[in-house]
Amino acid sequence: MAGMTTGGAAVVFAQPTDVVKVRMQAQTTGGTRRYVGCADAYRKIAVQEGVKGLWKGVLPNVFRNAVVNVSEIVCYDIIKEAILTYRLMSDNVPCHFVSAVAAGFCTTVCASPIDVVKTRYMNSRPGQYSGAVDCAIKMFREGGSAAFYKGFVPNFSRFVSWNICMWLSYEQLKRLMTNFGHETATAHH
Repeated sequence: MAGMTTGGAAVVFAQPTDVVKVRMQAQTTGGTRRYVGCADAYRKIAVQEGVKGLWKGVLPNVFRNAVVNVSEIVCYDIIKEAILTYRLMSDNVPCHFVSAVAAGFCTTVCASPIDVVKTRYMNSRPGQYSGAVDCAIKMFREGGSAAFYKGFVPNFSRFVSWNICMWLSYEQLKRLMTNFGHETATAHH
């Protein structure tokens, strides 16, 4: 629940930056550019679509972030516990690495459909879709289930590398803090 709440709050706060990032990434090179830079994008979106345009796609983005956070945490814990329970590895860096890669894969499978809808909706012309659900329905009609996994490999690479960094850092810091706590407790006795 904490992951969903903090992730949702962060998305609501940072949504205008995500809208600008998505639109600038979608600009074609060599063609007519919609925006000259970030400041121009913020200004044009606010003027042409109203302040509401800067928060376009906030609900699918909150949902996406919640799914990502929950997927990463739950999958990592389940996979790590299974590895330890079946004594496939010891509770050390290789176990944390394998668990992180698997959690990254699971997160990609769960989050990609939401990510693709969110990105397409945020980058759409005003009025092109009545909402994120309408965007998803039209995507499915145009490309079937595969449309929701467009960009799977880059997403997988991003989620896996993030999970490796996050979980290996977390486990090493946890170990360091646990050892520090034991040393401090022993020194006081």
